This record gives sequence, C-alpha cells and structure tokens, in this order.
Amino acid sequence: MTAELHTLTGAYALDAVSDVERAEFERHLGECPACRQEVEELRATGARLAVAEAVEPPAELRARVLAEVTRTRQLPPRVTAAVAPGRARTWQVRVALLGAAAAAVVAVVFGVHTAASDRQLDAAQQEQASLNSVLTAPDASTLKGSGLAGATLVVSRGQGKAVLLASGFPALDQGHAYQVWFTGADGTRSAGLMQPESPHQMRPMLAAIPPGTDHIGITVEPAGGSAAPSTAPVSTISLT
Repeated sequence: MTAELHTLTGAYALDAVSDVERAEFERHLGECPACRQEVEELRATGARLAVAEAVEPPAELRARVLAEVTRTRQLPPRVTAAVAPGRARTWQVRVALLGAAAAAVVAVVFGVHTAASDRQLDAAQQEQASLNSVLTAPDASTLKGSGLAGATLVVSRGQGKAVLLASGFPALDQGHAYQVWFTGADGTRSAGLMQPESPHQMRPMLAAIPPGTDHIGITVEPAGGSAAPSTAPVSTISLT
C-alpha cells in the first residue's frame, strides 16, 4: 500500500482524491519527506500556473444583480377566506403595510449582506493578488525547509516578501498552533500564526522579510501565540 500511496502526490495536490484516499495519504505524508516535498513543489507550480487563468468578475456584475432585484415584484400572500365588504379596505391597507414592511426588511438585510460579501470578496482578491505577486515575481526563488515537517518558501528579494507553503504537518489540538519566526542578527521576531486548511495542510502565508533575516523557523506554540519561541522548531528554512 505504501508504494501505491507514493503515486498519489499529483492527485492529492490537485484535490482529486477520495476522502478515504486523502486520509490514508495524509497519514503517509507524516512519514514520507519525499512525498511532502513533491506535494509542496506541485502546489507551488500549480499556484503559478493558475495566475495565467485567473479571471476577475466584471465590474458591472454587482450593478446588474441589484438592478434585477429592484425589478422583481414581491408576490402578495394567497388568501382564501372571504372578506366582508365593510372590511375590505382595512384588509387591503394591512396587506399593503405588511408588504412594505417586509420589503424594507429584505432591502436592509440584502444591503448589509451584499456590503459584507463585497468586503470579504475584496479582501480575498487583494490577498490572492499579493500572493501571486510574489509567486510570479521575476526574481522568485524557492527554498526548501528541513526538520520533522516539510515547508517551502518562495522568496522575492526585490519585493522583500515571501510566501510560505507547508504541508505534511502533524495536526494540532485546539490549544496549540504553528507559529512562524524570523531570526537574524537583531534577534527573533514573530511572523504570525499559520492557519490550517486541512488536518495536514496550511494556508499559504505571505510575510514581509525583515532586513538581516538569516532563517525562518516554525514552532508549536499555544493557540494565541507566544512572544518568543518556547519549543524546538519543527522546520527551518535558511535564507543565506
């Protein structure tokens, strides 16, 4: 079975495996540095290739959706009970008021939801654009990590930034997280916490590299992070 799992690196990197295969392969990644490295390289390559096919939604899409909403008529409720002639006008007024109130509530909720969705979309697009800027930079170079867990760093020295790609990391409980550190002549400073994307896969992490940084280390810290490393690094990447 181990020999067969070695052949799943490409399918796993493209998320083209079943849940059972994913679970087996992620257990395998914890024991196979060669497969971890291959998965990281495939994902880094895939991220660069995806930039050429990325398409932003047209600017007029939001306006078209909002215009369509204003043209969509709200259907009144179906009423089967007979209404006395003397009360017909009162009933009609109530229905009109209820309809207006419901429309106002829908408009407010839709507006708040749309604004929040727009902000989230803008933030996601900006984050992806920043990642792509480093991954596709003319001077981008790839550095491999060492240690119990595998990590890859794509560095653009011209931009002074790097993207950290990590997979095959042992899953942690809710009380702990992986923290990234910059170390150099001026000491060690935190680059932030890594965010899990799956049990053994971390989200790409973008960071500005402080001048004089010699290497990057990844340690296991309490969930809220630490002011200084409190454990031995599970992975280190040299920048020199």
